Amino acid sequence: MLALTAMDTTKQRLLGCSPDQLRALADSLNLPRFAARQMAEWLYRHHVESIGQMTNLSKEARRLLDERCTVGLMAPIDAQYSADGTIKYLFPTESGKQVETVFIPDGDRATLCVSSQVGCKMNCLFCQTGKQGFEGQLSVADILNQICALPERERLTNIVFMGQGEPMDNLDNVLRATEVLTAPWGFGWSPRRITVSTVGLRSKLERFVRESQCHLAVSLHSPFPEERERLMPAEKGMSLTEIVRTLRQFDFAHQRRLSFEYIVFGGLNDSPRHAQELVRLLKGTPCRINLIRFHQIPDVPLKGAGEQTMVWFRDYLTQHGLTTTIRASRGQDIYAACGLLTTAKKQQDKTTL
Repeated sequence: MLALTAMDTTKQRLLGCSPDQLRALADSLNLPRFAARQMAEWLYRHHVESIGQMTNLSKEARRLLDERCTVGLMAPIDAQYSADGTIKYLFPTESGKQVETVFIPDGDRATLCVSSQVGCKMNCLFCQTGKQGFEGQLSVADILNQICALPERERLTNIVFMGQGEPMDNLDNVLRATEVLTAPWGFGWSPRRITVSTVGLRSKLERFVRESQCHLAVSLHSPFPEERERLMPAEKGMSLTEIVRTLRQFDFAHQRRLSFEYIVFGGLNDSPRHAQELVRLLKGTPCRINLIRFHQIPDVPLKGAGEQTMVWFRDYLTQHGLTTTIRASRGQDIYAACGLLTTAKKQQDKTTL
């Protein structure tokens, strides 16, 4: 179990460094260049907690590294346990703020829902994180720390960037983190084990699809522009029709998966008219649709659709050529389900201590 220690902010954090960055560090300390490869193996294959554990580096090399650097792992500072086995962790960040991360076991699968920002700029009507506002970007190390410092790390089979924040609004760091996860010098995972979600941001979306092979999930929630804009102000910046037109340029017909997330709101987006427009909009696009139950948040005049409506909606879309599933809701009793993550109160509490 990772020991809980405060990070020394005067030292360079090695977690998240690429081979090029590690080689530059080795050069600056007059270490042999192969020390960079050794450091990468210790960081991403052996998951060491300290430089002292990098035992195939000389004592002098470890001393020099330790003077300037730290691995940078930070243990979770809180955990909440759901009756369904879901665990919500609270992780510190190098900026002194906190983010929530959700571990979701399911038989022989175990998924981690990671955050990419503290809070979020997108201000979607149905999302508690959006009510928090934007409080900062997570560094590459902050993103990877949610994985590397997770007590259940060895059980993980999948990672979804569906926690706090809009991943495309922190795209450089998200791409660097997924590179560490998938590169041969890093974790060596298949990119098919990773899904990155987005509301759709102009220029960022196309760049992500070109530069990454990870799965993509787009938050849709209504096929009608005016209605989607009321739910998601990001529609103004990149419309759903532009998103679909952009994605049709790329090949999602093989192993890489494109999905659309659709929270079903009772009396708002659950009518036959909505189902028919979804079929029209996405016809010919290799994709799947995930229907999500709405989880009530304070002061928001939305309600979830009934189970009968959810099933009808799924069956209609499937019968008309769109593979559709109803996503199981997990961790609702600990506010870990979709749309419920927030650290606003925790950070307010810190400022009043």
